[in-house]
Amino acid sequence: MRPKSLEDYVGQQHILGEESPLKQAIIQGHCHSLIFWGPPGSGKTTLAEIIATHANAKVVRLSAVTSGIKDIRLAIEQAKIRANNSTTESKTVLFVDEVHRFNKSQQDAFLPFIEDGTIIFIGATTENPAFELNQAILSRARVYTLKKLNADELSQVLTRAITLVSQEQSINISIDQDAKQSLLNRSDGDARRLLNLLENCLDSQTAFLSGKEHQITISVELIAQVAGSKIALYDKSGDAFYDLISAFHKSVRGSDPNAALYWYARILTGGGDALYVARRLLAIASEDIGNADPRAMQLAINAWDTFHRVGPSEGERAIAQAAVYMALAPKSNAVYMAFNQAKVLAEQTSSLDVPDHLKNSTSEITKNLGHGVDYRYAHNEINAFAAGENYFPEALAKANEQASGYNTDLYQPSDRGLEKQLKEKLDYLNQLNQNSSEQRYE
Repeated sequence: MRPKSLEDYVGQQHILGEESPLKQAIIQGHCHSLIFWGPPGSGKTTLAEIIATHANAKVVRLSAVTSGIKDIRLAIEQAKIRANNSTTESKTVLFVDEVHRFNKSQQDAFLPFIEDGTIIFIGATTENPAFELNQAILSRARVYTLKKLNADELSQVLTRAITLVSQEQSINISIDQDAKQSLLNRSDGDARRLLNLLENCLDSQTAFLSGKEHQITISVELIAQVAGSKIALYDKSGDAFYDLISAFHKSVRGSDPNAALYWYARILTGGGDALYVARRLLAIASEDIGNADPRAMQLAINAWDTFHRVGPSEGERAIAQAAVYMALAPKSNAVYMAFNQAKVLAEQTSSLDVPDHLKNSTSEITKNLGHGVDYRYAHNEINAFAAGENYFPEALAKANEQASGYNTDLYQPSDRGLEKQLKEKLDYLNQLNQNSSEQRYE
């Protein structure tokens, strides 16, 4: 069933459209080294072989799962010999499946031969090349992203397969619309999975054919029996893991409790760790909710603690409760932004000394040096607030007024939730500071 030409290739029109550079390069046989990044069954291997056909090149296949440096060197030596022969297949397409599984030294072994044109390098990966491949490879090979096949494209693959089997084996295959839709749904954009399901359905019925009977009916029930339980796409260290966690985080941040519950359940269905979600909720409580609702952080800790006390069954539900609460809690990233700015400011001004009035006076020597002199103890002041006092180094004390490039107004509370009251308090204290006659720095 593997297509031999671009005309028969199904899907990936975003990179293989009529006027696309890649399609034009393939047709002209001038293809460059490249990397196909996409999900299983999206046509990475097939497209590599089509490229080789148009380039009149010999395809050498390596799998990063089973191959090592020795195999790479052998493939390169054969490519050199082929390049020196005046045969029709003087070029070599070196196709490396699961290329992300090669370590850095194995990936580096390809570099000089990609550079001098000994090979046209085509790597296939299901993982993000930016994370899994070294920069030297990425600078020499163009990355193309392949997508899952949509329902119409899968339907073309299915129709072609049924027609082929019917003709070659003289079998009349009957499949109604519901059964067809069931196959498409269970394939989830994976052409290989679709063909495997079809093959398994046919194999399960072929044994029951009599000598005169050449009819096979594929029903929804048969498909369900053959397919079994669907295994969720999930990898605890791969893109699918981070995509699901990202979707969960963004749903909570976006105040959608229903979507948050859905993505949380997807993580659990795929075998993910509920405690990872609990840890992410703690991060959300600080990053996205902050002082708009400080109870969110305590609720996240309580959910985590509940999981440890009662186990996964009830513990997962407690984490779900925390997720719903945080999705509906007022949002503020004011502390998150303020802390990031504070770290930048601290790095820029790390040479500034601590003002004497803020230094700790631990001995007669430090007292004689002026440490702690004129410090105003807040509890001895009206409303326990030393109006006019300043706790920054003098060089930063009036940075905002002097346009020095430094900003000390780091915390900018929102007007949502509890932070609205904190904003009112901060504004009140700032006003007291401005009106005070006891200014620390003149």
